[in-house]
Amino acid sequence: MPPLSSKIGAVSSEMSPRLRVLHAIHDFLPRHQAGSELYAAALGAALQRRGHHVTVLAAEYDPARPHGDLAWRAHDGLPVVEVVNNWTYPNAAIAWSAPDLMRAFEHVLEATDPDVLHVHSLLNLSLDLPALARRRGIPVVATLHDYTLVCPSGGQRIHKAENHICHTIEPERCARCFSESPFFSQMAYGRVLRAPIGVRSFSLARRLARAAPGLASRLARTVGTGSGAAATPAAITARLDRARTAFDAFDLVVAPSASLATEFQQLGFPAHRVRVMDYGFAPLTAPAPGRRPSGPLRAGFIGSLVWHKGVHVLVEAIRRVPAGHVEAIVFGDLGVAPDYAAALKRAAEGWPVHFRGPFEHREVARALAEIDVLVVPSIWLENSPLVIHEAFMARVPVVGARIGGVADLIQDGVNGVLYPPDSADALAGVLTQLATDRGRLDAMAARAPAVTSLDDHAAEWEALYLETRAPETQVSTR
Repeated sequence: MPPLSSKIGAVSSEMSPRLRVLHAIHDFLPRHQAGSELYAAALGAALQRRGHHVTVLAAEYDPARPHGDLAWRAHDGLPVVEVVNNWTYPNAAIAWSAPDLMRAFEHVLEATDPDVLHVHSLLNLSLDLPALARRRGIPVVATLHDYTLVCPSGGQRIHKAENHICHTIEPERCARCFSESPFFSQMAYGRVLRAPIGVRSFSLARRLARAAPGLASRLARTVGTGSGAAATPAAITARLDRARTAFDAFDLVVAPSASLATEFQQLGFPAHRVRVMDYGFAPLTAPAPGRRPSGPLRAGFIGSLVWHKGVHVLVEAIRRVPAGHVEAIVFGDLGVAPDYAAALKRAAEGWPVHFRGPFEHREVARALAEIDVLVVPSIWLENSPLVIHEAFMARVPVVGARIGGVADLIQDGVNGVLYPPDSADALAGVLTQLATDRGRLDAMAARAPAVTSLDDHAAEWEALYLETRAPETQVSTR
């Protein structure tokens, strides 16, 4: 891969043309605030500062609104076009292509007239979207944030019910996993909405979805079981083929970590099509104060409270450290996965685990200031967790599971500590050692690596966008 710095210099040495960039992502802020949504918003804003016109195409699941409905809005000055995808499909194979939404996508492409389509995720959109853009002569680039191309149940390559990390893609297991996923529930409920049940019952179903989404999901799962909504192993295999076709439609694919790039190569995707380029970050709003010299070590978790993030491993580790040595500070929305959150609170009852709830991402520096060490206990093949970079910027050392992109970022014993994933005993041992050796924390914090600035990262993407257009250079001057 040619050095990106040389391209950046070439771009900045002369006036760059203004580009129209359309970012496509499975959902978006403010309702959804996971890493890829935050990154897409930050990158879009940085590109706007460089003079480009940026629009976000996102999907939203909302049975209270008509399937296929398009709504135009703005988020912090970023234009967003939202398409409602209620998964009203007879089977999973059709859902993954979403042919009835292609007309809406055509309208968005025509209205925004992008010089480049930047795909962050095709989940909830369509695996056929890249090909649609290519037919219109629009270059397509992609950022691989996770494994949604190959994992239809959410992109984490885990089977929660079987406590299994999917190092390979097994269609039989994938079919079982999909039937246990939220997408199956959405599709089953969508089948209810499609049924000829009369206007009054239809309206009642929509009101139920708005007032009690959890109950609606459980009822839908009951109705959907055995109805044909579930995926078959053959459908999973066909989806993998469609994913490879979508991959072939990308002019350029970027993986933020070497680990993610390697994983896709091992899954059969051509390595020469993938470049490794980590994320960029805006400066933190305030520096984190120094660590406490005494008292319990404050081990913090910041992120989504979902099973694959491994918060239960941290809670179990706290139960195994000597009394008074370590306490856990957990930042995250307890409403994202209510059953999992309830299990966490039961396991933490009577132990020094404090649930602080969610916070606006712009306040991440405040959250980091309340902890002595960040714990990243993930049990899935992480990409390049944003929170680790943010901890480095705040000079907060990191303890992370030795898995996926976490191990790419942490130099064991240098700027953090790695431990075997899913091992509460090992994590408890690491935290106990750090609690009794605060000087080691200071040494690791001092060796935190620098991260790429968001503005420099936007310049890198600008260079890549222009590269995909070569030799054609006719872009908008508006």
